[in-house]
Amino acid sequence: MKKTLFALSIFLVSSLHAAPSMEYYKLIVYHFSSNEQEKKLDNFIANQFIPALHLKGFKQVGVFKPIANDTANDKQIVLLINGANLNRLIEPIQWNIKEGTAFNEPLYKRYEQILLRAFKDMPLMKIPNDASKKVERIYELRNYESPTEEKYLNKVHMFNEGGEIKLFNELQFNAVFYADVLFGSTMPNLMYMTSFDNIDSRNEHWKAFGASKTWKELVAMPFYQNNMSALYSQLMRSTPYSDY
Repeated sequence: MKKTLFALSIFLVSSLHAAPSMEYYKLIVYHFSSNEQEKKLDNFIANQFIPALHLKGFKQVGVFKPIANDTANDKQIVLLINGANLNRLIEPIQWNIKEGTAFNEPLYKRYEQILLRAFKDMPLMKIPNDASKKVERIYELRNYESPTEEKYLNKVHMFNEGGEIKLFNELQFNAVFYADVLFGSTMPNLMYMTSFDNIDSRNEHWKAFGASKTWKELVAMPFYQNNMSALYSQLMRSTPYSDY
């Protein structure tokens, strides 16, 4: 009996400390238009929001700016937060904003939140760990929309059972995550993020992907036809205050 209780206690302790089997992600996209707003947002995110997230146990917060911000009218800052506990991930963060709170001096035009669930073939986020390449590293965030829920599930199947994720891995796309969008403004859709040492590396990887015999056979399969209605891609770099 004692041996049984001891074994049970070991199991319970190990379960509490076991690695999560699957993660959820939250993307927060701030939209702004002026350099003044960008400065205030940088200050707010770096000195208030990220420390608050760290206190809640989110130790790896990614913060990115699209390369297109330089010329875009609608500029963005994108935050990526990951966690195994969905309730903790969607809980509101409380903070005090000491400047830019007046109605005529807003920090941003608006912000949106997107909640995602990791694909089964990549259940946990993989963060690039070579800090020396942070300045030049390119992150590509892709959004694939489908015309119907049925076609969306077909596209998800293509990534998992169909082997699209496997092909990305073979070609060393250095994926950060692949995920279902559970709540967002362009559903039904999936999103994923890959990383590259620089823009030339990104272009070379996609050239290899397009030329791949495996991809040509996969995309030609009748089963996977017409499962996408739109594709959006953002090339981004992490901010100096991003955790990676």
